[in-house]
Amino acid sequence: MQLGLALPTFGPDARPEGLLHVCRTAEEMGYDSLWTGDRVLAPLVPGAPYPSGGGVMPRAYENHMDPLVALTFVASHTTRVRLGTSTLNGLWQPPIMLARSLTTLDVLSRGRLVVGLGLGWMPDEYTAVAVPWEGRGPRLDETLDVLEEYWANDVFAHEGPLFTIPETVVGLKPAQRPGPPVLLAAFSPGGLRRIGRRFGGWLPVAMPLPYLMGMWDTILKEAVEAERDPSTLRMALRVNPQLTESRTDPGQMPRKGTLTQYIDYARAAAEAGVHELFVDFGQTTATLAERVDLAGRFLDGVRAG
Repeated sequence: MQLGLALPTFGPDARPEGLLHVCRTAEEMGYDSLWTGDRVLAPLVPGAPYPSGGGVMPRAYENHMDPLVALTFVASHTTRVRLGTSTLNGLWQPPIMLARSLTTLDVLSRGRLVVGLGLGWMPDEYTAVAVPWEGRGPRLDETLDVLEEYWANDVFAHEGPLFTIPETVVGLKPAQRPGPPVLLAAFSPGGLRRIGRRFGGWLPVAMPLPYLMGMWDTILKEAVEAERDPSTLRMALRVNPQLTESRTDPGQMPRKGTLTQYIDYARAAAEAGVHELFVDFGQTTATLAERVDLAGRFLDGVRAG
């Protein structure tokens, strides 16, 4: 199982110095990937509760970087680690613009981009970017159509229910062919069906492993029904530790526990068949130096197993 680490693109350490320190140190430690998320708003009164943490959005989100710009910066200061989005809200810009940005980043990183796309949870952000909250599923499907067409063809045009793209030459191609891997964050039956039937795989958040692998089995069955090879799909599991000083009841993992408990969870995930696991210590109260230390101890602990 490959291991990744979240970049400090939220909170007080979302600065050039923070990004440089984490990306260089993580690559030297031996991490396989680096990840960033996506926010455009931090409303004083969100229109929907945050999906974890008791419904309260982390204060760190009040200071947020553009994820693709941040990854481009990190790409110029690393050589090996893959660069992922967890998740990029793929509906906040026209798909032709998204395709151009993702292609450019894959070229500049020399083929290290992993595209994790999601739909977000906050209607307020859709209001801010003038995109309807309703109809997100069909909008995502058409966005994926455009990405696929843009990456596959030297000349293409698109005529769909939401987007019209006149016939155009596409000269810039991703370093990864036919395109960078696209992982989708979803948990609904429709979302799992979409993952199984198109693109590269799943981007879940940590949950008890029996539930996780049960949902993964659903995705693989959907792939088989769509006459796809299920072995080509990958899962990259996000873990947001809430660290405690003493061991918690096993029923509280992976929501909260000690670092040792999270190491044990990662080892069990590897045995269960998870392809990649990445950890975000940025949702703790630790300083940047403490987070880097935790990242080193976590990596050593998982790989010692």
